[in-house]
Parts: sequence; C-alpha cells; structure tokens
Amino acid sequence: MKQIFSSILLAGTTLFMTIALIAYPDQAFEASLRGLNIWLEKVFPSLLPFFITAELLIAFGVVKFIGVLFEPIMRPLFNVPGVGSFAWAMGMASGYPTGAKITVRLREEKQITRIEGERLVSFSNASSPLFIFGVVAVGFFYDTKLGLLLAIAHYLGNAFVGICMRFYGKEEELQRNEKQKVSLIRAFKEMHSSRISDLRPFGEVFGDAVINSIKTLVMVGGFIVIFSVFIKLLFIIGVSPFLAGAVGWFLHLISFPVELALPILSGFFEITIGSDLITKVNADPLIAKVIAVSFILGFNGFSIQAQVASILAKSDIRFYPYFFARILHGVFASILALILYKPLYLDKKTIHMDQLPVMGTIADNLWVHTLEYLQNYGPLLTILSFTLASIILLKRHVVK
Repeated sequence: MKQIFSSILLAGTTLFMTIALIAYPDQAFEASLRGLNIWLEKVFPSLLPFFITAELLIAFGVVKFIGVLFEPIMRPLFNVPGVGSFAWAMGMASGYPTGAKITVRLREEKQITRIEGERLVSFSNASSPLFIFGVVAVGFFYDTKLGLLLAIAHYLGNAFVGICMRFYGKEEELQRNEKQKVSLIRAFKEMHSSRISDLRPFGEVFGDAVINSIKTLVMVGGFIVIFSVFIKLLFIIGVSPFLAGAVGWFLHLISFPVELALPILSGFFEITIGSDLITKVNADPLIAKVIAVSFILGFNGFSIQAQVASILAKSDIRFYPYFFARILHGVFASILALILYKPLYLDKKTIHMDQLPVMGTIADNLWVHTLEYLQNYGPLLTILSFTLASIILLKRHVVK
C-alpha cells in the first residue's frame, strides 16, 4: 500500500509540474532564470573550492590525520569518529550540502559506519557564514549586527543537534569501550597509510576531485532551478496561499504576525526566497522575523533537503534521521535567537557608533565585498571550471 501511495504521489506531482509549465511558461522561465543566476553567481563558485579541497584532503590522508587527533573530542560529544570533525568544520565553513558530500565520501572510504554517518550528516550541514552575514544580515535585513545573532543561534543550535543525535542508533551498533589518546605519531602513520593505499597518480587524483565536485554541483544547480520554478507555480495556482492559511493559524496561536505565514511557507521550500520575503514583510516586532529566519535556516528547506537526499542515495545512509534533525535544528535555533536577541543585538545597538571597534566595521565590510566579488566574478569561475572539467574528460577519453 505504501508503494502504491508513493507511486501515485510521484506521478501526480510530476503531472502537475508538466501541466503548470505548459499553462504558465513565462512565469516558469522567469523563476528558472532566477534559480540559475543564484547557482551561477553564488552557489557554484563559493562551493567548488571546498568540494575539490575536501576530495584532495581525503585522498592524501589528511582527514585520517585529523580524525586521530579529534577522536577524543568528537566521540564523547557526538559519538562519531574524529574524522567527523572535518565534515563538521567544512560543512559550517562552506554551507549546504558540503557536510552530506563529505559524509558520503567518508562512508565510501569505510572510515565511518552507517549509524555514524547518519549521526554526522544530521549536524554537519549548516548555512555558511557568507550566506548568514553577507546575504541574510546585509542583503535582506540591511543590518550587519543581526549577522552575529543569527550565526551564533544557528551554529550553537547545530551543535545541540549533534549532542542530541549522539544517542541515535545506539541499539543498532556495537558498543565502543576503548578510549583513544591524542597521538601525533599515530596520526602521521594513519595519514601515510591512507595516502600510499591510493595508487592513483596526483594528476588523476586532482582530475577526479574536479570531476566529482562539478558533478555534485550540477546536481545541486538542478535542484535550485526546479524548486525555484515549483515555488512560483504553487503561488500562481493558489496552493501556497491556501497552505499559508494553516501556517497563519499556528502563528496566531503563538502570537506571531500572521503576515509572516506565506514567507515562512516559502522558506520551507527554499531558504533564500523565504528569508528575503520574511525581511520584506511590514510587520512588527523585528524579533519575530529573526526567529522565523532562524527556524528556516535550521530547517534547510525542502530544496536543500532534496539535494542532501540525492547525495545520500549513493550510500546506505538513511535520510529520515537527517530530516528529524532539521526540525530539531530549527527549534533550537529559534529558541536561541529569542534568548540571545537582547544581549547580542538590542544591547549592542544602544552603543554609540564611535564606541564600536574598527575590526567590527572591517568584518562587516568583508562579507559585503565577498558577496559583491562572487556576483561579479562567480559566472566567470563557473565557466572556467566547466572548461577545465571538459579538458580533463577529453584527455582521459583520448588516452583510452
């Protein structure tokens, strides 16, 4: 019965998309172009260096080295191996879906078990600092001071999720009683052993890193475009306003502005669109908007969740622990935003501008300049990357 329902749901959704695309081709094209621009200008150029670097660090055994050093920290806190620290750090630095990509690679390398992979992926996918500070705080709220509040609520909430998920799947795995000590010698040995076990020459390793990274990012771009179109079509045919009524009822119960219903619903599908719409709503108080944005940043949105699901599909890591963790992250981030709103935002806002440290202004400008740089040179980097990938594939085809 479950499979029949799934078949009907998938067929019905695809049929709906097809009919809607035929009925509203202009609006669909506009939404598709918007999603493509986001991917071309920001997502691809910002994530590609991290993806390639992660592939190289895994191939050269550096991740094994990090894993040995951080085992005494990661195992007690999150009940994952030390190599999980690499996925966690890279996931926070570069944003979604880097954590899922690295987790799957670690699973393919058999450096983590399936249960450990499911724990790790639940807290290693976070929004990047560039998105929180540059896009949300500066680009949407026009208030750089909100960036610190949103970032701390987001990353601290993510850590709480990892601590909660450490108890997941304990009944399915063997108990680990051994306690590992930090050892630089053992870390170097593990790194060397991992490197020499990979018989590929450097050129092939680098080529594989580029090709695998670009393949993943092309898939990510496809999800961004299709969800951008899907959200637009849902709004045009009146489904979004209908669903927003239920969200509005819930917001009314918790004394939130009901005007946020449709923007929050949009954020459930795609966080960039949802965050933008939330900040444009003419509703008070500001803290309600901050809490709403914090929730959808933690929830990730169905677009990013679909990207993660497609990456996890290549392994035996199941999706539902990650989905549960997203709800947990949204709740934690919202509560932390509420608690920290006064000490991290209101109290700092009362400080006179002359009393603000110069470094704070420099950091604010850094995010703005980085975002502008990606907008100006992102498409060029994307085109050059595709050219490099084409050359690598062509050379391999000629050699064969």
